[in-house]
Amino acid sequence: MFDIKETDLFELEDEDFDTIMESDIVFTGSIRFAKPFMIRGKVNGTITATSDLVVDTNAKVEADINADRVLIKGGVKGNIVGKKTVYVTSTGSVEGDITAAQVVLEPGSAFSGKCTTVKTQSER
Repeated sequence: MFDIKETDLFELEDEDFDTIMESDIVFTGSIRFAKPFMIRGKVNGTITATSDLVVDTNAKVEADINADRVLIKGGVKGNIVGKKTVYVTSTGSVEGDITAAQVVLEPGSAFSGKCTTVKTQSER
């Protein structure tokens, strides 16, 4: 069976993240970052990144997301563009459209929207 979890995105530890937005933080606005970022709290707005984003298990995000790789373990309402991968785990949910080179929805995950896969720059 195909195993996407070989990616190092699943192996990142807390100390691998430049910033972790903890569960007691509620943020409204635009977030931009260039190093791995983890959300455990609540975000409303937009997220733009040139790196990886992890939405942790109890996180709630209402935002359009544009990042390199996106791992969803919590809840996201908004459109997601992943330059490489968007991965929704069994605990994750997405209400919005997903566009990425590779999209993975684990059994048990929830997804409501349109899914579009696109070729990466190297595949063109």
